Amino acid sequence: MQHKLLNDSGGQRTFAVILETGDEVQHCLKAFIATENVRTAQFTAIGAFSRVELLYFEWETKTYRKNAIEDQVEVASLVGDVATSPSGEPAVHIHVVVGKRDGAALAGHLGHAHVRPTLEIVLTESPAHLQKRYDRESGLALIRIDA
Repeated sequence: MQHKLLNDSGGQRTFAVILETGDEVQHCLKAFIATENVRTAQFTAIGAFSRVELLYFEWETKTYRKNAIEDQVEVASLVGDVATSPSGEPAVHIHVVVGKRDGAALAGHLGHAHVRPTLEIVLTESPAHLQKRYDRESGLALIRIDA
């Protein structure tokens, strides 16, 4: 993983974070966030994975279904955010759309993903912090503006 500060103005920082073949996305992104002390941010990315695990939230059971793709895929869209979890730690939330060789697209929450050959992330940190709170109905920690 490589990263570079692109802009730092008024408490808002923008970074380029470049992952390389073999890098695991969640691990690298969380390490970067900890190193740079990012508390609230939005990010987008494009690139490709050698394999990926997509997660689908099952409303009835309040659990995530895992859908593994053991094939090279293009990252057509990756978007996410960082907010403060109820425990006070940064929480990363990522959605992704990947394209298969035949043009089929699959989407979901990003579980594990291994980069091949690159994932180009642009992350913009906000000087205002967002807080997640536990939501009883869903069983999830969700961003609450009034928090």
